[in-house]
Amino acid sequence: MAKATFGGGCFWCIEAAFKELDGVEAAVSGYAGGETDDPTYREVCSGTTGHAEVVQVEYDPAVIGYDELLEVFFAVHDPTQLNRQGPDVGSQYRSIVCYHDEDQRDLAESYIEALGEAGDHDDPVVTEVEPLERFYRAEEKHQDYFEKNPSDAYCRMHAQPKVEKVRERFREKVEA
Repeated sequence: MAKATFGGGCFWCIEAAFKELDGVEAAVSGYAGGETDDPTYREVCSGTTGHAEVVQVEYDPAVIGYDELLEVFFAVHDPTQLNRQGPDVGSQYRSIVCYHDEDQRDLAESYIEALGEAGDHDDPVVTEVEPLERFYRAEEKHQDYFEKNPSDAYCRMHAQPKVEKVRERFREKVEA
């Protein structure tokens, strides 16, 4: 098994999207990229810890590659929004790839460069690429949030469209 860590807005939405994929064994909501040890959700939401809401994906590289995870990640969030995604505003919602090794860093940087060259976005891609120094698992109530709360208004408006996009656009990668 391998691990990858991504942040692109609310972790509930990113977690739900990755859990759809064949080869993804786990998707865990948490925090990375900040200065405070073992931060709480309330502390991260205050914007004072420097952390981003992220999802750590455990995956089988024999089934799905890191490059495919990057493709899904960049499809389900807007990498041109600085410190926000939709209604969620603050540095904790920034677009970030936290790489686990140099290969992941190189792939992420190449993917971002290719996105810029493709000209598919009106604005520049602002996704940060940083080494994963520490990952802090979010509180249990944030794990599998979409799965546990499918009728929640936020989930219906923001997580459900991401899940549907993965099911439609990446049909061949979705678990049967």
